Amino acid sequence: MNIVIFGPPGAGKGTQSNLIVKQFKLHQLSTGELLRKEIKNKTELGKKISTIINLGNLVSDDTVGNLIVKYISDKAYKNRIIFDGYPRNLIQARNLDKLLSQYDQKIDLALKLSVSLNVIKKRILERKSLEKREDDSEEIAIKRFETYEDKIRPVIEFYKQRDLLKVVNGEATISEINSEISGLIDGIKGWLCDIRQYKYAGNKKSLIYGSYCRDQYSTK
Repeated sequence: MNIVIFGPPGAGKGTQSNLIVKQFKLHQLSTGELLRKEIKNKTELGKKISTIINLGNLVSDDTVGNLIVKYISDKAYKNRIIFDGYPRNLIQARNLDKLLSQYDQKIDLALKLSVSLNVIKKRILERKSLEKREDDSEEIAIKRFETYEDKIRPVIEFYKQRDLLKVVNGEATISEINSEISGLIDGIKGWLCDIRQYKYAGNKKSLIYGSYCRDQYSTK
């Protein structure tokens, strides 16, 4: 199962991603982390990325796509990825679909944490008082929220049209949000396993795949 999770800065998607990873034995793919890893390891690509960022420019979709290919082509992560912070635009969403299909994979679920601007501002201010972060201010929070919502709207529509989108109340408590997400994932993974077993019905592979589904997505 591959999942994408969306939410404006302050929505708590990072927190929920971490919980999902532990519960369902998935692997979190954060494009920001991938970029930072390349820079930290001082690879040739990392040096180019560092130069681009230092100049105040955005890393191209092609560069990000190349980093993602290295990840999704690894059999250890096949159908076990949660994309956190990607795709950010319609081009990236379409590109991700193409890249996954090349490795016999697809997105199975798109989660959107729905949070109002007022709640975001409250969370940002609370975090600022605790962490003393200079980039946390009401003005910045509003700008980030509006920019995110504007850019992510076509991506949300992209997954909605494919009947993959599930909107989650991001204003609930962490445990309540996690419970809702877990229920959605349980429903999807059960359906996926049923389909795969049906596909192999009539031979021994159905039993093997049934066991595989239980092992792969076990929450114990």
